[in-house]
Amino acid sequence: MALQGLLTISVFLLLVSSCSCSRLQPWTEDYFDALDFGSFGDEEAAGTADALDFGSLGDEEAAGTTLINVMHYGAVGNGQTDDSQAFINAWRDLCTVDRGVPTLYIPAGKTFLLGQVQFQGPCKASSVHVKFEGSLTAPLGTGWGGNAGLDTWIRFEYISNLIIEGGGKIDGQGSAWWTTCAKARQYGKFHCQRPTALHFHSCNGLQLSGLTHLNSAQNHISLSGSNGVTISNLYIIAPEDSPNTDGIDISTSSNVNIKNSFIGTGDDCIAINGGSSGINITGVSCGPGHGISIGSLGQNGAYETVEEVHVENCSFKGTENGARIKTWKGGRGYARKILFQHINFINVKNPIIINQFYIDKNNLPQLADNNYYQEIKVSDVTYSDLHGTSANDIAINLNCNMDGGGCSNILMDDVRITPAVPGMKLNVICNNAYGKVTYTTPNVLCLSH
Repeated sequence: MALQGLLTISVFLLLVSSCSCSRLQPWTEDYFDALDFGSFGDEEAAGTADALDFGSLGDEEAAGTTLINVMHYGAVGNGQTDDSQAFINAWRDLCTVDRGVPTLYIPAGKTFLLGQVQFQGPCKASSVHVKFEGSLTAPLGTGWGGNAGLDTWIRFEYISNLIIEGGGKIDGQGSAWWTTCAKARQYGKFHCQRPTALHFHSCNGLQLSGLTHLNSAQNHISLSGSNGVTISNLYIIAPEDSPNTDGIDISTSSNVNIKNSFIGTGDDCIAINGGSSGINITGVSCGPGHGISIGSLGQNGAYETVEEVHVENCSFKGTENGARIKTWKGGRGYARKILFQHINFINVKNPIIINQFYIDKNNLPQLADNNYYQEIKVSDVTYSDLHGTSANDIAINLNCNMDGGGCSNILMDDVRITPAVPGMKLNVICNNAYGKVTYTTPNVLCLSH
């Protein structure tokens, strides 16, 4: 009877244990909260990992899903030791997992110093996940070893359905680079090579959310050659005078959704460059910075296209520009089917601007004589429900080039801009722009004909 009672109790405990585990599935937010590695010291965390049987790879496998913790690959996370190789080794093993959604775990409470790193695919699993809770920091400007090939600090490429999310931080340590470039400009050297902090290339189905991006030497995030991307709930910040620190740069990509984010930098909050289509931007707060820009397009006579861009429910505060389209003289291609809708301007210097004579002193154009009279065609641009204040007296600037036939089918409806300074009279520049206007202040007479 005693043996039978002991067997009954053992079966009961086994059932209770199974039920408890089934309620808390791995890889959910609750699961990571339950693990709570950040609340342990290093030794306790290591002991907890051992108790959970992370195995020879330093991971936990459950229900066909693999968790790979960079700490188990030798990462130190003290902000001083180079952890690049540990991350590369962890990624290598992650990318070879062929079942479930393998997860790379970057734990909270740690700062990982990384040099230039590339995380390459394709991976064997149909989707891979990066649970990003810690901090990544770049080497100081003097710590890059004089590498002449610098263009990107962290690069992900050829990875389908990559999911990166969490409350982590990426610090590009850009101030030393900005100082070096400022000194170079004093001697007439305007092109200053610096790394983009984070570049995604050919990452179809990318989801990026929740991170904080600080002080990139150049662009904070670049996206190229990708389709079906969602970027959300980001916080991107750099000083207003930091040069060329775009928040998000998009090129040769399609069906990109950017939403519910704050971007305040020294250049474009978002720049939409050639080869891009189906770009939807909603709920973005921009400022400081140079606004949300289509382009620049057509530098050095290049053929470039952008179409189907929707910018909605966004705000601009203290920015150089608001809704901007910029093209180089002599370029070829088009920017068309563009909508700016439900926009709020607060003390913006150029709330609405189309500039077909764009010049960047850092990259002066190199044009053959026969290309000079070509032009990017700008058409089918709608501004609807744009309200707010202008810091300058030119509230609306439509400066189009007659060589390309001007800007066509420009529609303005319910655009109401008032001066940020009481008593300042607002004006409009309108050259070679054609379309229709209704209920707009100040009035755009050239569109009324």
